[in-house]
Amino acid sequence: MHIVMFSMTPLFPDRSMGGAQKQLKKVALYLAEQGHSVTILCTRRSDVMTPFRWHPNLEVVPIFRFKQPFPEPYATDVYNIAAAIQDVGDYLDRADVFYSHDGGLIFPYVYQDTPAIISLRSILFSETLQSGFLFQGDGLIVPSLHTAAGWLATVGRFFPELHNRIHVIHNGLDFSVYRPVAYGDLAARLGIDPQRYDYILYPHRPDDAKGIRQTIAVVDKLVHEQGLRDIRVLVPQWIDTNLADHVSAYYLSLQADIVQRGLTDYFVFHDWIGDDDMPQYFSLGAVTLALGNYVETFGNTPYESLACGTPVIAANVGPYRDMLPDDLVAKVNYGDVDAAARQAAAIIRGKQRTSDETMQWLHEQFQQQDMVEAYADVILNARKLGPMPYVHRHLDPAAVPFRLAPWCAHLGDRVYHDFLGSYNDDAELVACARHDLITSALCTPEQLMAWYRDGYIVPVLA
Repeated sequence: MHIVMFSMTPLFPDRSMGGAQKQLKKVALYLAEQGHSVTILCTRRSDVMTPFRWHPNLEVVPIFRFKQPFPEPYATDVYNIAAAIQDVGDYLDRADVFYSHDGGLIFPYVYQDTPAIISLRSILFSETLQSGFLFQGDGLIVPSLHTAAGWLATVGRFFPELHNRIHVIHNGLDFSVYRPVAYGDLAARLGIDPQRYDYILYPHRPDDAKGIRQTIAVVDKLVHEQGLRDIRVLVPQWIDTNLADHVSAYYLSLQADIVQRGLTDYFVFHDWIGDDDMPQYFSLGAVTLALGNYVETFGNTPYESLACGTPVIAANVGPYRDMLPDDLVAKVNYGDVDAAARQAAAIIRGKQRTSDETMQWLHEQFQQQDMVEAYADVILNARKLGPMPYVHRHLDPAAVPFRLAPWCAHLGDRVYHDFLGSYNDDAELVACARHDLITSALCTPEQLMAWYRDGYIVPVLA
């Protein structure tokens, strides 16, 4: 088959901008290795201007002129958007199936005559949200039940047929690559000394929501309260640092915070790590922190780190709530810096590594082969199903039951809201959150609508 793929995010021969691009490469390579012809159309930028190949059957064509750097790619000239529609349509004239990775292409009419599978790898960025609400594809792939529940509670309210088109396929790891490995070569290149220091890993892009501020606060406690002086924190500098003034400014603000806390010697900022070096990077760590409130759709970092032997402390948010078992992975409630510091100190002092039980769970649940085969099955068997009908049902809070939104969690005497990244301790909301169905018998219709508007509850419409 001839498969045309779309990536709003730039792609590179030897590195990736994030987990979503890693998964795209794995899926595309698998299809190419099976003998299919794969063309990936992506956004170009100054450091990736010409086509390249990941495989003889797989060509990557940086053709689109969407705004760079991310976000808001559609903040570009009108003729660039028209050219993108034209280019995709021209390639689809020769395609058997279209696959759009992480949404991005928000115009369903472009693929109206071609079987189309859409994968939504975010539930935050504006173009991905538009792709979700304008979805008219023949299959929708998401990487977690948390994400699926979010789309079904929103888009699915108006398009009940979405339930029959959605597929949950977890990200997969190649455990022949992601495993404990020798890391001396990478350590030498980074100029670090794992024999002298215990390295705390922050392998994320520069974004407050990814937990860098919490990481700084945890290290403050480890150094000044726990007395751990032989630690260092590795922070990769985002791939766009030299292309965007606001990214450089962000790093300056981080360094100012670090200086103010007297932690200058404890943080090592280094170049972005290529995909091939990530197993070494994770293997050299003492602990990996994923403490942000970013609403992941899967979040590769904890799984990759654990597979390489390095324990993880993750915030109890988003899909981490149900995909990371409490008895196998250290978790803390978002914002609980004290608990994170205590856990990190115990892991570092105890020289803990990924347990056998956790490693077995990883290998059972997240095999890369299972992932790529599942993707291939959906993509290769795509058939035109026609547009999904829009259905409107009246929302009367006096008659319609509600339930706690899938992006909220009842945690003791508080309700945590993933998208707000904060807790609500309203006693009436907490009491109602204990019920499977929340109706006007439990509180007033006006209160129900207030919680609904704030995103704490969602209607249950027949």
